[in-house]
Amino acid sequence: MKFFINLTVALLLSGSFVLAQTPATKGKVSGAILDEKSQPFPFVNVLLLKAKDSTLSKGLAADENGKFLFDQVDAGDYLTLVSMVGYQKSYSKIFSVSDKIVSLPSFILQPESKSLNEVTVTAKKPFIEQEIDRTVINVENSIVSAGATALEVLERSPGVTVDQQNDRLQLRGKDGVIVQIDGKQTYLTQAELVNLLRNTPSDNIEKIELITNPSAKYDAAGNSGIINIKFKKNKNFGTNGNFSIGGGIASPGYGRGNGSLALNNRKGKVSLFGTASAFEGEGFNRQVIYRAIPYEGKTTTFNMDSKSDWRARNYNYRVGMDYFATDKTTIGVLFSGFYNAWKNPIRATDAEILNDDLSLRQTYHTDMNANNHMNNISANVNLKHQFNDKGKELTFDVDYVQYDSKGYNFLDTRYFNPDGTPTGNPDIVRNNMPALINIGVAKLDYMQPIGKGKFEAGLKSSYVKSDNNMIFETFGDVWQLDPSRTNQFKYTENINAGYANYNGQFNSKTKFQLGLRAEHTHAIGNSVTLNSIRDRNYLNIFPSVFVSRNLDSSNVLNLSYSYRIDRPNYQSLNPFEYYLDPYTFQKGNPNLRPQYTHSFQLVHVYKSFLNTTLAYSRVKDMIADEVPMLVPEKNQTYVTTENLDNQNYISLTISAPIPVKKWWNIQTNISAAYNHYQTFYRNAPFDMKIFTYNAFVNNTFTLPKNWTAEISGWYNSPAIYGLLSSKTQGAINLGLQKSLMDKKATIRLSVQDPFWTNKFRGTTKFEDIDLRVKSTWPSRQARITFTYRFGNQNVKTRQRNTGSDDIQSRVKSGS
Repeated sequence: MKFFINLTVALLLSGSFVLAQTPATKGKVSGAILDEKSQPFPFVNVLLLKAKDSTLSKGLAADENGKFLFDQVDAGDYLTLVSMVGYQKSYSKIFSVSDKIVSLPSFILQPESKSLNEVTVTAKKPFIEQEIDRTVINVENSIVSAGATALEVLERSPGVTVDQQNDRLQLRGKDGVIVQIDGKQTYLTQAELVNLLRNTPSDNIEKIELITNPSAKYDAAGNSGIINIKFKKNKNFGTNGNFSIGGGIASPGYGRGNGSLALNNRKGKVSLFGTASAFEGEGFNRQVIYRAIPYEGKTTTFNMDSKSDWRARNYNYRVGMDYFATDKTTIGVLFSGFYNAWKNPIRATDAEILNDDLSLRQTYHTDMNANNHMNNISANVNLKHQFNDKGKELTFDVDYVQYDSKGYNFLDTRYFNPDGTPTGNPDIVRNNMPALINIGVAKLDYMQPIGKGKFEAGLKSSYVKSDNNMIFETFGDVWQLDPSRTNQFKYTENINAGYANYNGQFNSKTKFQLGLRAEHTHAIGNSVTLNSIRDRNYLNIFPSVFVSRNLDSSNVLNLSYSYRIDRPNYQSLNPFEYYLDPYTFQKGNPNLRPQYTHSFQLVHVYKSFLNTTLAYSRVKDMIADEVPMLVPEKNQTYVTTENLDNQNYISLTISAPIPVKKWWNIQTNISAAYNHYQTFYRNAPFDMKIFTYNAFVNNTFTLPKNWTAEISGWYNSPAIYGLLSSKTQGAINLGLQKSLMDKKATIRLSVQDPFWTNKFRGTTKFEDIDLRVKSTWPSRQARITFTYRFGNQNVKTRQRNTGSDDIQSRVKSGS
């Protein structure tokens, strides 16, 4: 920290010295763009050219009202060029810039006289783009992503690890990922979130953003960063839409189907938009678990083989309206939601219990039936007002979100002697797990240019109220309530936050951003059944610093620091026990503390081509999920969430696109990380050090007659999840695509993991824990997808987030 502060001060002083020695006259250029009907034409490309030789000075896109403003323009003579595909280019007359604002006459763009059918557009975004502060996955440009799910796309994203065994996501090998959808946090547990992404069609997704070191404008939560999933939006005036339909089969014989429809209309001051999608599929999970439990000098061994089939349905909708009240004021409303149903009609577990000499003591068989579903509704009202053309604006959001979850499990366990004859009484249990979560958020953001920079400030208040109820019953002659395993858990949380950011520059080569965020948290967890209340009230300050330096025309260096917090998931605080079978269960931990992270990141970009990122973080009181624990006197194993002492994490990521030929491009991403953390297990020190790495390679081929092809592959080295060490994982994917009907339609065929190599294997062996897990699922799949676009494909809708952007990742339903 001392080195970092000294460096920042030195840069500030050097920048101030340079500015003091070399004063320069700066001006501004503003204007507006209209279409052929004299309506505001948003998002048009605007170039500021030097009059002397027509070389580019600056470039930007007009805002949603068709207006633009060039700031910090050196004194001199210029002209302006505006352009849009399908419209004639328009130039301004030559004008001079001094220290005042130059207001240009409005540009009126006219459509091209020739048919667009004669124009062939070959450029498209690469599957992976590296930006200064984030990695962007352009899903809509990927063939093998067509007909896939959001989870499968994330699985192929660089630096993202999907643990399907434990339903968990990691970014750069770290837990604590915040997942947003269209900038709006999902308020789900890791398991619920993974299940939602597993059932969300990728055809609705435009891109995925991986933000590894967010600024103070974002909530301070998120140890490893933010994954933001952006759904497709259409972009111009008129009416248009698209629909997609697809189907597939997963080895060995599990089907799936998906469809989606999007409609958009913008006329005058009103923009209407809506989307709907559906997914239905089926699959399986198989887990083979070995565990040895020592007690009083003897060891009991369990060999378990669990098989299950599942069926899933997911329906999403999103409908909204933007009203452009004036040139400077926009009011919007947005309603969205989903229905997610998951059934596990058949789950059979066969287990052997072995004595200390490995002779068979007993076997048991458990049949399980599970049924879970969740309803979500979200409403947002927002206002955006621009005070002037200089960038001074105010935005305000109010959100209401509700999750209504219901879960049901039925378990029937029968015991047998070594010779196969029944023994003992059957263990028949059932539980209902309703959960209701209500969330309210209000958010105010203000932005204003100050000096040669931009000042941002904001306030945010969120209130969360959840009620989880576990009703556990056992069957003898009749169903009876089991009070020892029944529990109602209520949780309320109020977070009030404020932040301030300033973006500026020391000189023409060095830019900076300083941010400070304060968050006050008041949380109450009430275990009604256990009569246990935890009341926590605390205030934290979170600074962030970003410095960017153009070393020369080819090299850019960015240095950043942020301090962050991760609060425990709501259900992780619930001290209930959730049983998988009589010897295996999950347990909450009401004593969990928040974890705090110091995060540093150094990024080097060479010619906007080669991106190298070196990151370091230190985590205090690291929250680890799925930590295995033993009750040896009962031969029971359970998993819980614990605070580890400290974690040190160092990673290096290299990303580069490689244009082999005009028709062949390769995108490569390679990451390596060193992970070291310490804790105590039963008063014994646990010290874990591991070096991990992963690689992603994507090949795209442009073929004759509107054919394109894609071959990609990914590999993850052994890694750590809490106390569980995993083996290697990886897969390759193949895709083929053809454009039809004057490029209005596309048909895509893809094969995922054809060699079925994506499987999970994990072990834990420390003190009295000896656990091994193997898990498989239908990752090998073949899919076909058809997409058709109709109407005017130039309808633009407003890109915006909502007030609950950064809160929705911590909901637990207990299912």
